[in-house]
Amino acid sequence: MISFPERIQKAIGERAYEMDDIGMSGSKVLMFDDMVLKIQPESAEAKTECEMMQWLQERLPVPEVIAHEVADGQDMLLMSRVPGKMCCDLELINDPNRLLDVLCEGLKMLWSTEIATCPKDASLDQHLAAAEYNVRNGLVDLENVEPDTFGENGFRDPEELLAWLKANRPEEDIVLSHGDYCLPNVFANGNGVCGFIDLGRAGFADRYRDIAICYRSLKSNMHGSYGDHPPVDFDADIFFKRLGIQPDWDKIRYYILLDELF
Repeated sequence: MISFPERIQKAIGERAYEMDDIGMSGSKVLMFDDMVLKIQPESAEAKTECEMMQWLQERLPVPEVIAHEVADGQDMLLMSRVPGKMCCDLELINDPNRLLDVLCEGLKMLWSTEIATCPKDASLDQHLAAAEYNVRNGLVDLENVEPDTFGENGFRDPEELLAWLKANRPEEDIVLSHGDYCLPNVFANGNGVCGFIDLGRAGFADRYRDIAICYRSLKSNMHGSYGDHPPVDFDADIFFKRLGIQPDWDKIRYYILLDELF
């Protein structure tokens, strides 16, 4: 039985909910008909999610914050429920052209958002500092990394990877970044993008941060690494043509490796 702070209890009343286990954040997510309650340990990311969600109101389609409480080390964020379907939904997985349209549209929406008053710096200085904190405190999940990141053909350990990241940091092209632009965090309806969720890593950062994570997520989801569907015959490199860019593979590798430390 979950105990809720008074403001949140008042907002949800006796409404029924279902638990949502999609995603890899480790949060508890309670799904109501028109609201979502996200419960996670108190952290800088949890605080950022609420701040960025509030800042992005009227700028991008993100949930509305209904109530936010921190109690007994737990961060509870009650928000409106985003309509539409996650981009990892089978309807979109089985329609790659539409999926690519949605993902590219979402990136362009982010990049066209003015960042002069953005409250969160997510650039490499901050990102590498957070990565170092994770490494120094044993918070890197070695069970949830790409097979070749560590070991015989990769880095010896997270410390060696962190040192490489510091020594090889690329120049940044700063835009508004989602921070975790993977398929479950982008919602679509018949008209295109209708919502962004999981904004705990959002802020201004290099545009390749989102390009890299999106590319990795696209490949994993289309190839059947997540969910219970068979692999879809799909060349993920088409993503770059639809986005209208020549991929910078060094940056893509860099930001995928950096994400391994989170």
